[in-house]
Amino acid sequence: MALITADQLAKRLAAGGRGGIFFLFGENEFLKERAAAQLVAAHLDPATRDFNLDQLRATETDPDALASIAHTPPMMAEWRVVVVRDAQALAASARSRGPIEALLSRPLSGLVLILLATLPDRSKAQFFERLKREAVAVEFQPLGEADLPGWLMETAAEHGLKLDAGAARARAGAIGADLGILTQELAKLEHYVGERRRITRADVEAVVGVLPRQNRWDWFDLVAAGDFPAARKGLPVLLDQGESGVGLVIGLGTQFLRLALAAAGGEPALAAALLPHQQWLAGRIARQARRWSRDRLDHALDDLLRADRLLKSAALGDRAVLEELLLRLEHRTPAVSAA
Repeated sequence: MALITADQLAKRLAAGGRGGIFFLFGENEFLKERAAAQLVAAHLDPATRDFNLDQLRATETDPDALASIAHTPPMMAEWRVVVVRDAQALAASARSRGPIEALLSRPLSGLVLILLATLPDRSKAQFFERLKREAVAVEFQPLGEADLPGWLMETAAEHGLKLDAGAARARAGAIGADLGILTQELAKLEHYVGERRRITRADVEAVVGVLPRQNRWDWFDLVAAGDFPAARKGLPVLLDQGESGVGLVIGLGTQFLRLALAAAGGEPALAAALLPHQQWLAGRIARQARRWSRDRLDHALDDLLRADRLLKSAALGDRAVLEELLLRLEHRTPAVSAA
């Protein structure tokens, strides 16, 4: 079986797919644990859950004990679920991985085995490769900074909430990539808005207090949309908040490459290139791209390369280099209001 995504796993469960061996691996512990909880909830009735759920750590469990637990039949239920964390330890020896390899060769009726692992860097262990082929395998990679607003909006939608992009960006920018805290903050906001079911930036400010006056994603939008007066005003705020000139130029470079892709192939081409949690940006960036000709975009990318070299080689401050960059970009396109 080929690797599937977390979304495909959710669809499998929603369609009634049950049973088997699930291999959840990668460095994103929060998403692995959330997927494991979804699998447990999909297979076990709360009334008999305590009788049919075993949670183990491979580093603390003898292979014989693991085999015995896995072969214990369900009690008063259709499924028995065994969750094994730190499953990367099973690859250490033939004896350790023996019970799992036996189950791969001869699956047990009524057993749901969930293995959670963080694989060693660049590991090519055959045990892991076999799990990827023969189990239901899902990789959970860390989310990049640019993925966080989209992930937060998608998580809100799963709870029947409409989270405005500005609110998602503000919260993600303030908290960062701690998905557990982001989820807790979303729960607070859900309680606050109640039946309204829509969360705005004003709601976020009401719940958590003063937010950063500028975040990097909104600033990239200001530049891409040609609102250079607002971008110049927000620049020192970003730098005072700890953003680096190099980081902002790299972010703008990504934004302008996306603008160029949208200008060349339209919104569908851009959507095809965006990562899953960034799909919501396609329409926004495609609208911004209408303000830029291909020639201006080519020159803008040259300006960004020049700014990057100045930041890395010249004795100029970040603010001076970025202010000059904004002036050069402004020359490329008429001033407009933000999209």
